[in-house]
Amino acid sequence: MEEEKYLRKLKVVLYGVGAVGSLIAKFLLEKKGVDIVGAIDIAKDKVDKDLGEVLGLKRKLGIKVSKDVDAVLGKAQVDIAIHTTSSFLKNTYSQIASIVEHGVDVVSTCEELSYPYCGEPELAKELDALAKKHDATVLGTGINPGFLMDTLIITLTAPCQKIYKIEAIRVMNAATRRLPFQRKIGAGLTVEEFNRKMKDKEITGHVGLEQSIAMIADTLAWKLDKIIVEPVAPVIAKKKVRSERVEVKAGCAAGLRQKAKGVMKDREVIVLDFQAYIGAEEEYDAVTIKGIPNIKQKISPCVHGDIGTIAMVVNSIPKVINAPAGLFTMKELPVPSAAIEDIRKYISNQTVFQSGD
Repeated sequence: MEEEKYLRKLKVVLYGVGAVGSLIAKFLLEKKGVDIVGAIDIAKDKVDKDLGEVLGLKRKLGIKVSKDVDAVLGKAQVDIAIHTTSSFLKNTYSQIASIVEHGVDVVSTCEELSYPYCGEPELAKELDALAKKHDATVLGTGINPGFLMDTLIITLTAPCQKIYKIEAIRVMNAATRRLPFQRKIGAGLTVEEFNRKMKDKEITGHVGLEQSIAMIADTLAWKLDKIIVEPVAPVIAKKKVRSERVEVKAGCAAGLRQKAKGVMKDREVIVLDFQAYIGAEEEYDAVTIKGIPNIKQKISPCVHGDIGTIAMVVNSIPKVINAPAGLFTMKELPVPSAAIEDIRKYISNQTVFQSGD
């Protein structure tokens, strides 16, 4: 289209260039219509280094990683920030707020932000008001929570006349994931070490099951009596298994399993079952809806967590840019989809993108 040549590139800042943030950065560098114009982190081994060096590239990008949020967001017009630091909203609220106060939109991988109304309703209310005040849009998303165990389920309920129960299970072979993830789920620890580290919160297991259940229930207008998040349990290896860098002896923890349940009128109406461990013989994502009609959906092998998270974050950029100001969740935005090639083609509010390159 003739008008496209008048649209400037989308200016993006990275807030957090750890494992996930770095992968997102590399993917953004492949996208047309996007310029990374800044990077923020507090890690001493990253601050003041060129982003290209931090990402392990063979070239410099001319962007220094800074710990000064105001300096990065104030030096150039920024359209959106990709925030990837922590799973918990209490830990990330001030970070996200500091972005919003500059009038910059945010997509965050903070799991609790995916549906903060169940766990942190006051912070959610404050963030929504702050975003509206500064004309910014905020979204928390990822592959799970964000899609597989909530948004996908919500979409699959559309053909149903009645729904009695929803069950979803995600089984991952952690050997295919990065080392930090394998450590996060306790792979290779003895059962005693696993339980101790879980108690001391040195490992956290999965975060987001409660948020996913609450989002599903609220979408269906179900008034749950309670959400039960069961304790994280180790998956015990029956034989020696290993990934490229972690060996799990028989009798030790190969990973973890966690279930959560939404209860209404003494019935379990939503059950989510998350399993991630080294040596899983089959990887899959499955959803079963018991109702009229019954619906069964299975993705085999399961969607790769890192690849899926990166795509969900980047593909959400146009949805967030197009949305009005405020705090949003996936259930309030249009149906998610891939933004292929030039990301500007998916942005309808072109008044934001005029002149320049």
